[in-house]
Amino acid sequence: MESATAEGVERLLVVDDEPFLRDAVAASLRFLGFEVETVGTGGEALRLLREQSFDLAVLDVLLPDLDGFEIVRRLRRDGQLVPVIFLTAKDTQADKVAGLTIGGDDYLTKPFGLEELAARIRSVLRRARPAGTGAVLAFADVELDQDTYEVRRGGRRVELSPTEFRLLRFLMANPARVLTRAQLLDHVWDYDFGGTSTVVSTYIAYLRRKLARFGPDLIHTQRGIGYSLRLPRSDEPAGPDEQ
Repeated sequence: MESATAEGVERLLVVDDEPFLRDAVAASLRFLGFEVETVGTGGEALRLLREQSFDLAVLDVLLPDLDGFEIVRRLRRDGQLVPVIFLTAKDTQADKVAGLTIGGDDYLTKPFGLEELAARIRSVLRRARPAGTGAVLAFADVELDQDTYEVRRGGRRVELSPTEFRLLRFLMANPARVLTRAQLLDHVWDYDFGGTSTVVSTYIAYLRRKLARFGPDLIHTQRGIGYSLRLPRSDEPAGPDEQ
């Protein structure tokens, strides 16, 4: 994989089959100081994202050959964790949840303003690169390194997607505190679904299963409120809580 660009300059890939929109987005982002590559098909996007290093991809969902959702599914199966903002003409909650559940980081509906897209990009990049060097969070036998993006439980590596990593990081930064779904949406996804989306419970289930491979369940469900990270009580069953 090729190296990233010069330090401090984020490299973005813009993928859209509409040349006018693709060029307008690229020109706007270059003006703001980003380095931008553009392609018009899903196949080209998948090849570049596998072969080169990007800080973020702006990815149209409805591409002629390979849709954006499938591109992200394949990247995540490959272990590629590049942040993704989906662009789409569809404006339904089901589509938003689907995009975020498969590993996307944000979702923008066409038509959109270039200033809004730039703000979303900055927000996702900020979440993907937390401040602080060498900061390691620890809870029970779980360690999360914010610099290397590695998570270990009992010394064993736990492979997490970018969203699972952010979710665990927020839980570990607030141990024993019950966090509502609205709080998790705001801090992990930076996206408001009105507190009714199933995306939080879906990702809690993903994270719970991965952590539970190496020890007792640490994620507690507070019925009707949210979730907390805490040590299991001796009278609790060894299996995971309800979602």
